[in-house]
Order: sequence, then C-alpha cells, then structure tokens
Amino acid sequence: MNNKIYALLIAQFLSAFADNAILFTVIAIVMQSGTQSSWYIPALQSVFLIAYVVLGPWVGGFADHHAKSRVLIIANLIKAVGAGLLLLNVEPLIAYCIVGVGAAIYSPAKYGILPELAGHEALVKANSWIEGSTILAILTGMKIGAMIADHSTQTALVMTIVLFIVSAVTTLVLPVKITKKISTEFALVEFGKQMALFFTTPRSRFAVLGGSLFWATAACLRVILVAWAPLVLLSKNASEIADLTLYLTIGIIAGSIIVPRLIPLEQLRRVKLPSYLMALCIVGLSFTTHVMSAQAVLFVIGMMGGLFIVPINADLQEQGQQTIGSGSAVALQNFFQNLAMLLAVGTYTLAASKQVDPVMAMLALGVMLFVATFFVSMCLPVKIKK
Repeated sequence: MNNKIYALLIAQFLSAFADNAILFTVIAIVMQSGTQSSWYIPALQSVFLIAYVVLGPWVGGFADHHAKSRVLIIANLIKAVGAGLLLLNVEPLIAYCIVGVGAAIYSPAKYGILPELAGHEALVKANSWIEGSTILAILTGMKIGAMIADHSTQTALVMTIVLFIVSAVTTLVLPVKITKKISTEFALVEFGKQMALFFTTPRSRFAVLGGSLFWATAACLRVILVAWAPLVLLSKNASEIADLTLYLTIGIIAGSIIVPRLIPLEQLRRVKLPSYLMALCIVGLSFTTHVMSAQAVLFVIGMMGGLFIVPINADLQEQGQQTIGSGSAVALQNFFQNLAMLLAVGTYTLAASKQVDPVMAMLALGVMLFVATFFVSMCLPVKIKK
C-alpha cells in the first residue's frame, strides 16, 4: 500500500460521501414535500443508473485513453454541477441524472487506476481498502447527509458541492499516466469488440455476471427498504431510514476487511457461498418485524455482500488489465451491472406503482438472488490459475 493509493482512498471517500449525502437529501426533499407518488424514489434511482448504461460504450475508453487521475477530476466536477442544479430547485429527476453522469465517468477511472498503483499480490488488498472506504463513506454520508437534510436541504447540498471539489483537488497528487493510445474506431464498435474479447473466458464472464447480480440486488434492496421501513418498522424520516441502513454498510465494511484472508483470487470459486447466505438473509429480513433484529440481519447481509463483491472486482481489474484495459473492463462491468440494476429497480418501480407489498417484494428478491447465484456460479472455471 503506497502513498498514491492512500491519496486515492481520500479522494474516493470524499466523492462517495457526497454521492450518498445527495441521495438522502433528495429522499428528504421528497418525504418533506409529501406530494410524490410511491414510484418517485425508485424512479430517482433509475435515472441515476441510466447514465451508466447509456455512457457505457464511451466511459471505459475515455478512462484508458486519458490519464485516469484527470478523468476523476472531470467526473467530480460534473457531480458538483448536478448538486448545484438541485440547489437551484431544478427537477430532481434531471439533476440527479447529471450526478449519475459524473458517477458513470468516475467509476472506470477509480477502479481502473488501481492496477497501475498496486501489483498482483496487493490488488485484492487495495480493493478491500477501496471498498471499505467507499462503504464507510456511504455509511457516514447517508447518516450525516440525512441529518443535515432533515434540518436544511440547502445546507446539505452546499456541503456536497464542496466535498466534490475537495475530492477533485486531492486527485491532483495521483500520477498522470495514459495506458492506451486513443482509438480511431467508433466507440460502439470498439465496445462491441471489447465485449466479445472479454467474454471469451469463464472467469471474466463470471466477474461481469457476478458483479451485475450483486449490484442489482443491492440497488433493489435499498429502494425496497425506503418503503419497507416506514411500513414495518414505523420509520418516520430520512434519518431513521439511514440509521437502519448503517448496519448494512457496516457489514459490508467488515466483509471487505476480512475477505483478503478468506478468498484470494486463486480461490474465486468460494464467492458463491456468501452469495447464497446473502439471499437467505434477505428472505429472513422479509419476516422481520423488530428494529434490533432487522439491524442484525442487515449486518449479516452486508458482510456476505462484502465477501462476494471484493474478489470479483479484483479479478475483473486484473483480467481487464491483461486484455482490454482495466478502465474498459470496469466500464464493461458497469454497463452490465447498471443495466441489471436498472431492470431490477425498474421492475420494483412498476410493482410499487401497482401497490405491491414491500414485504412480498423483499421476499421475492431473496428467492431470485438464490436462484440466480446458482446459474451465475456455473460460469466459474473449475480451476483458477494465478
């Protein structure tokens, strides 16, 4: 772990903190207005994800063809613009979509720069630190953001703008390095070729499908919780929902910390076990009616999620660096996982508009994750070489 990785950790923490502060600020705006339909918050998540899907063919090549440290700066400034539009009372669906554009550009550069800063032996550890710091930022960002937003949404938005700018400034200390020459091919054509090349091995296919499965489940669970907590646990505002979600994120941090000792890249097949357990815990959560028991179950769900996603991210980065470029590999993963998230959240948005019970939606999510894990794990190679 060198000093450059620590600088990346700080920049990533600040950016992710602001990302989640914005989300819960928008939730607070909606809850305080009391005029929006049940589908509105899931729709907010959907417009954020659309940016990842639409920009997927471009953002990976952009990260690889330019210095990733500078791409991180551009992405943070775009996020700041989106927050500024919210501050100016622009329709949240539009403003939050702009934040999603910045996030879509940020992600390939953030993960793609890791193989440039850490070698094979340190890659899982570096990923665990990135995931841990990201989840810590989510934890503190949503809690502090919700608390400030319940008091003043304008103050919360000003805070996020400042954090995005500080994150951009921190990124200036990272090395300026371009890993690939600018391609002369049309972006969609290049993206199609990268997809065909990257999917040639079971290991890379599993990395994409496994990551998509995890994030689709996480995104859907988050929006279900917004409807489930007031109904079952009688949560009254954004702060109380954020308090509940703290245990989920603490669990992910715990899983991210211990995973390098339990699942090295050479033992990637082990990741299917925490995914099965995560599915069973979501089913159990649907039967939970008390706050303390819900907190405990959410902690275990988060821990299993951390054990599942960190090795997958590390494997994808290494496979990408050896084939199509680490930034392009992350963008490819983002395209599929955000398409999966969009379909999952979109399905729940439709269900919410039809007044489907959040308890039944959560039960169905756990069952589908268990079944999907079985089919996705079939893509794992029998033996994984170093």
